[in-house]
Amino acid sequence: MDDNEHKLQEETVGEQEHTETGEKATPQEEKNTEEPVTTDTSEHEKKKEAVKKKEATEDVQEEIDESNAEDAEDEENQKRHHIPMLDYHAMSLENLVGELQRLVKNEKVQAIHRHVNNIKHEFDSKFKDFIEEKKEEFVSNGGNEVDFRYNSVTKRQFNEVYSEYREKRDAYYKNLEKTLKANLENRLNIIEELKGLVNVEEDMNTTYKSFKELQERWRNAGPVPRNQYNDVWRTYHHHVEIFYDFLHLNRELRDLDFKHNLEEKLKLVERAEALASEPDLGKAFRELQTLHKIWKEDIGPVAKEQREEIWERFSNATKAMHQRRQEHHKELEDRYAENLVKKQELIQAIKQIAENTARVHSGIQKQIKEVEALREQFFKAGRVPQKDNDATWTEFKNAVRSFNRNKNNFYKGLKKEQLENLEKKKALLQIAQSLKDSEDFDATTPEMKRIQSEWKKIGHVPRKYSDKIWKEFKAACNHYFDRLHSQRNHAQKEEYANYEKKNACLDRLKNFKLTGTKDKDLETIKGFINEWKTYGRLPYNKRHLNGKFNKIIDALLKKVGVGRHEAELLKYGNKIQQLTKAEDERAINNERTFIKRKISESKNELRQLENNLQFFSNASEDSPLVQEVIKNIDRHKEALATWKGKLKKLNIMQNQLEREADQEESTTSSEEE
Repeated sequence: MDDNEHKLQEETVGEQEHTETGEKATPQEEKNTEEPVTTDTSEHEKKKEAVKKKEATEDVQEEIDESNAEDAEDEENQKRHHIPMLDYHAMSLENLVGELQRLVKNEKVQAIHRHVNNIKHEFDSKFKDFIEEKKEEFVSNGGNEVDFRYNSVTKRQFNEVYSEYREKRDAYYKNLEKTLKANLENRLNIIEELKGLVNVEEDMNTTYKSFKELQERWRNAGPVPRNQYNDVWRTYHHHVEIFYDFLHLNRELRDLDFKHNLEEKLKLVERAEALASEPDLGKAFRELQTLHKIWKEDIGPVAKEQREEIWERFSNATKAMHQRRQEHHKELEDRYAENLVKKQELIQAIKQIAENTARVHSGIQKQIKEVEALREQFFKAGRVPQKDNDATWTEFKNAVRSFNRNKNNFYKGLKKEQLENLEKKKALLQIAQSLKDSEDFDATTPEMKRIQSEWKKIGHVPRKYSDKIWKEFKAACNHYFDRLHSQRNHAQKEEYANYEKKNACLDRLKNFKLTGTKDKDLETIKGFINEWKTYGRLPYNKRHLNGKFNKIIDALLKKVGVGRHEAELLKYGNKIQQLTKAEDERAINNERTFIKRKISESKNELRQLENNLQFFSNASEDSPLVQEVIKNIDRHKEALATWKGKLKKLNIMQNQLEREADQEESTTSSEEE
């Protein structure tokens, strides 16, 4: 390495020692160390600031050197720069295992050791806290601490993946160690041969050719251990410079090399300076690191009179990058400080809940959700300053643990309630299993939905029964609703067939012309009504067809002189016939209940309207408001009469069915006698 290349590290250090020769190169700054100390405070502060900048520059150069040494040990190791270092602190135990599996499976083992170390640190810390919580819960439920055992599938998975990583890592470094040792020995031999070229008594062209061969061998000599990388390269460059000094006897060869090296280093300088405009700081720094590696490993020295200038430019570009990183880190620290404030607020919120733990199940469940939401926010809040990380995490753990302890103490007294809940769920399970094969879908479906809703309202049951009873209940419900959906799919096909038939019936009704003979026309209209009712239900999105049909029927009945009340009873007579044919006592009772409810609603509406009419006792009958109320009263009276007429028809039909049943029973008894 030429003298100026050391300056980035040595601007505030007294001198540089060459490992092989013991010679010392003293920087220009050393000349100023004997100047009298000034009493000018401003000047003193400037010097202190300059020293800080130089030390910071040394740090970034040292970081680059160390990183290059690590990469030089194995080129695949460079891939670590491109593997995102995620916020493992924000991940759950399961997600940490998943990320570790992904890295071990997809990335080079030597490129992920920092990622793996961070993941393991977070996993171990969180798993320890998790086990402590489970132990507290076990003890609070009456268990003895010495009997506590916890089998964690997540922990077992983590251990398996981590063991796989260690096996791969150990095998890799075992093989690498032999290679590095051999390469180091080879490079040291090359340095010895390089030393031997100086002051040899032979043709300079022959010596120069030997030098070029040694350079080529050096380039292909392979990686060495990272802890010896920088020393080996410094030694090599030192003896290369000595050789070039020796080469002054053949200036033409030396200047040719100097020119080529200058051109290559200028390219590196220009690339380094251009990095100032690279928006991706991480990418820019990795590029700068690569440029330093090329400068060090691939390009030889330049003429002495140009060394300081070219290195100064390269050093300044490095300093500029360092300044950008410092500013970026300052921004990060400010952001981390903001995150710390957020996390402290979240911790206080959890503490507040822990200090006011609810004393009822619903309240506890609500607080569990609140604490879980606060936990999620805590993990997503981002990093905090490193110095505050452990304290913040400990305070967070203690706050959550305090709430969990209070929660567990509450549930410790709920065993009796949980056993009662178990009995309630067993009763619902028995109902579900008794109904799962029912064919009465209309009656059973609401009941199945009711018991599902009821199930959700019942609280916790003892844990050892929870999964089993839930699976049995879920299986019974799924069995029923699978059958229901299958039946509905079949019914839907029938409904679309009904739609085709009713649509054809509606088309014929539209084309029907009255003959003028009331009885004949009325009989034809009744025929349309009877035919329409025989086709059954329509698909939901086609039910508007019923409205069209009824509208045309009402218009035709009005034309033949049938009033609205009589028309409604006429259409209802068809429904009575259907109920008669079905002989479904439950359907008849449901219909009676429905009509009675409508009668009651109509009476209530009439009573309210008549009461409202009293408010207009002084108003003229020609008033629009009065007229509107009177119309509503007349309309509800007509509706009430219609519903009463329907109830009468229904009662007559049921009485007739009962008489027929009695006659049939009497006939059967006579035959038996």
